[in-house]
Amino acid sequence: MEGASPSQRDLRLDVFRGIALIVIAIAHVPFNPLAAYMPGRFGYSDAAEIFVFVSGAASAIAFGRLYETRGFALATARVAQRVWQVYWVHVGVFLVLAASMARLGTLPDGEGLYIERLWLVPFFEDTVDNLIAFLTLTYVPNYFDILPMYLVILAMIPVAMALARVSPLLALGASLGLWTIAQTGALGLPAEPWSERPWFFDPFAWQVLFFAGFYVARGTIPVPAFTKRRVGAALAIVAGSALLAWAPAREAVPALASLAETIVPLASKTQLGIARIVHFLALAYCAVYVVERWGWVLRTAAAGALARLGGQSLAVFAVGLVASQAMGVALDHVGRDALPVILVNAAGIAALFACAEIAIWFKSAPWKARRASARPQVVPAE
Repeated sequence: MEGASPSQRDLRLDVFRGIALIVIAIAHVPFNPLAAYMPGRFGYSDAAEIFVFVSGAASAIAFGRLYETRGFALATARVAQRVWQVYWVHVGVFLVLAASMARLGTLPDGEGLYIERLWLVPFFEDTVDNLIAFLTLTYVPNYFDILPMYLVILAMIPVAMALARVSPLLALGASLGLWTIAQTGALGLPAEPWSERPWFFDPFAWQVLFFAGFYVARGTIPVPAFTKRRVGAALAIVAGSALLAWAPAREAVPALASLAETIVPLASKTQLGIARIVHFLALAYCAVYVVERWGWVLRTAAAGALARLGGQSLAVFAVGLVASQAMGVALDHVGRDALPVILVNAAGIAALFACAEIAIWFKSAPWKARRASARPQVVPAE
């Protein structure tokens, strides 16, 4: 979610992150018919893997260079600032949605409350204690679990950079070792005070994908050269995963259902199972191959719009979480037939692009530019 200056940005990262943001928003709309056509229905990995991997690569560009040019202490302070920003975005999104869901009250059909949809009932039953638990990240409702995972992973960057100074292989080994331990569930963080439920996204498992992107961007992990055999193998993994993950295929072929059942333990989303990692890496390899072979794709207007969206990922992600619930409320009232579904989803996606443009405008600080233009320009000495 970290952004670099325009001259440092990798357009591919922002385009793929923009795609992930749209998919995440659509997939989080309650009872959204379009969610059945999102990538996660056709493979073990989904937009979350794209988002985390690309965010790792973007963080390498933004933070890795700071460690090289400004020193360990100052770069670590910048990481801490970003953790602080992500934390307060997390708090703000939760308060907005909790207040909104409580204010909406009963569902239009009269069957239940909106706070039940996000399972915020315990929060309102004991608000004082649970608010404290929320602020200390010991109460992390499922819908609000991505940003806490991300800020924990961000906090690992200084450790990773310190290990990399000793040896890049040591840093890689530490990340893989942490992921291996996380597969046992031993590192799960408590998600609520009244039960033993862990965070839905275990940051000690998901960090391996973040740092994979981080080290790829830094050149520590080389991307295998494209060959017909490798691309064919990656396509076979993607196609095979689609057959196993797509429900209609499993229902039609009992053998597929049986094989898919055996893979379930390897496809844990909480612990980022190996099946998810393999599928994502194969999908990413194919996607990068397409971009490398048909570079004109990145020069299209659509790619430019997606890049602007992905370049403002923290703001857009936060707005997307709120917009997804608003879209769900809208569909509750207008129905879930084809036309209203298309119109509501289109409106939600438009809100994401609008958010990106507003964020870009604010970051450009036009008030500073106007004020500066009124003063004589001072050119610094080279």
